[in-house]
Amino acid sequence: MEGSARILALVKLANVGLVLIWGFAVTYVFVRVLPLTEFQAFLLLVAFGNFTISAEFGLTSIIYARLRRHWLGSGAEADDGGFRREEMGVLFLFLALLVAGGVAVLLVALAAGGLRTGMPLLFILFFLSACLNLPGLLAKRALAAVDGNFIWEALDCLRRVMTIALLLAILRGMDPRLSVALQLGVSIAVIGYAIALVHRRLGMGAGHWLAFRVGGGHVRRHYLRDIGASAAFTLSDILAYNAPYFTIAAATHDARPMLLFDFFFKMSRALSMLVRAAVEAALPRITRAFHAGDGPRLRQLMGRALGVALFFAAVASVSLLLVGRWLFDRLFDGRAAIGLPELLLIDLALLSLAVIGVSVYVQGALGRFPLLLRRSLPFLAGSLLSVPLALLLWPGHFDTAFLALYAATLAGAALLHAFSLRRLAREARP
Repeated sequence: MEGSARILALVKLANVGLVLIWGFAVTYVFVRVLPLTEFQAFLLLVAFGNFTISAEFGLTSIIYARLRRHWLGSGAEADDGGFRREEMGVLFLFLALLVAGGVAVLLVALAAGGLRTGMPLLFILFFLSACLNLPGLLAKRALAAVDGNFIWEALDCLRRVMTIALLLAILRGMDPRLSVALQLGVSIAVIGYAIALVHRRLGMGAGHWLAFRVGGGHVRRHYLRDIGASAAFTLSDILAYNAPYFTIAAATHDARPMLLFDFFFKMSRALSMLVRAAVEAALPRITRAFHAGDGPRLRQLMGRALGVALFFAAVASVSLLLVGRWLFDRLFDGRAAIGLPELLLIDLALLSLAVIGVSVYVQGALGRFPLLLRRSLPFLAGSLLSVPLALLLWPGHFDTAFLALYAATLAGAALLHAFSLRRLAREARP
């Protein structure tokens, strides 16, 4: 099953479906059990959780690229010192420190009143549950690099089914804090087992996880440049996708603009997961073709991945035009409405995101982080300016103006990424 791109794509898409159900269920459940002011604070918590998860600065992508070259025996591996198992321990330490730092920031925000809620324990537990996706990402990418994609997807499907059931139990009377605490326990068990599989498949010993000095020295000597470019790219990407939550909150107290952007964000995340699943199913063959210098095969595989991504985006766009208003009303319990202009702008943004997603996932897997950084900066600028420009130039139509500027930014970024993919197809060499 691991060797079949079709089977791998199907199980990844099944997992994506569960992730989407979980994401929508979070909104569906908490918008009904929390007062509106609490729910707005909860959306900010979700945005901060997304920021923290993304703030691993792409190090797991670097590990994937390096470990994949090592696993395939690519001659390019010698150019950057080769993969060492001690790198895993250094990365795990960094992720643990990142989670601890995020929790500390959240506690300060709650204590200082920066994030107002009457349910601080629920917020802390939910944030911890979200942060467990960091070690989960490490396990996923390490297993994928050594041809363990199917194992991870099966484990993650199990985790998602259990957490969805626990989430929906809140609507049947379960205390939200107990539900989230149990979800936290399920995630710890599943991700812990996945990391144990990585440990065994790489032939690691306990000393490899604790050899921070050896692993840190190897990292410092051989790929600080990649870390810097990946960190800058990831930070730019995080800000570009999440900044509107905070700029909208600063610009207006009206709930509708925030709910509109949250709806777009959920649609974009859904599409991104579908595109990622399609690309990741093809990555074993794409990386083999690139490192073997097989240009025609590489172009064929990337063309298929791009075609599938655009197909997903087109289906999502048509679906939104047909049921988008109903879905928006159901999702946010009728607390705001969405019109045809906003739906059309979201459709444009989704088509653009399909191209961006293929480029980012493919080039990230090949370790081309400096190029990704350069491509991300125009998107970051447009994202940061969309809200203030809309408020300044079209205050009476702020919602639509913001979405129009944001969608135009994504369309421009998609053109840049399309040129990058075309160039990549000509660069494959042994």
